[in-house]
Amino acid sequence: MTIAATIRIQQGDFDVAQEIARLSKGRTDIGAVVSFSGICRGTEDSEPIAALTLEHYPGMAEAEIKRHADEAIARWPLQGLTIIHRFGRIAPGENIVLVVTASSHRQAAFEAAEFLMDYLKTNAPFWKQEESARGKSWIEARSHDDDAAARWKKS
Repeated sequence: MTIAATIRIQQGDFDVAQEIARLSKGRTDIGAVVSFSGICRGTEDSEPIAALTLEHYPGMAEAEIKRHADEAIARWPLQGLTIIHRFGRIAPGENIVLVVTASSHRQAAFEAAEFLMDYLKTNAPFWKQEESARGKSWIEARSHDDDAAARWKKS
């Protein structure tokens, strides 16, 4: 069965439970649902954060996320997939990103969710600016995120 991924890039918040219910409602072929929700932290290196501002390249961001969603669907036997990523100013405690994968078995759902989050963290066309008492600064890529993403490269 071919599935279509739900991909949304939006400014407004989302409800994690509602998105999981939407993906799995009435489905008897799903044995596992894995979700990851990224939430804006209130501190970074013990420094209070006022907010994050996420920018993206409209059209390009959706296409790139879809490309990776299609790869996840090809690599794992998924029955459902939802990816939501917010943009704009996000305060501590608010949702940033959601990945929900559904499969007959848990391993596929877990691995696909990890694969997608590693991609979103390292290569999705989003730029993050952090606001703190020191002012605003762009967040640079981190090597441990790149290392996590490298494990999914096909040899």
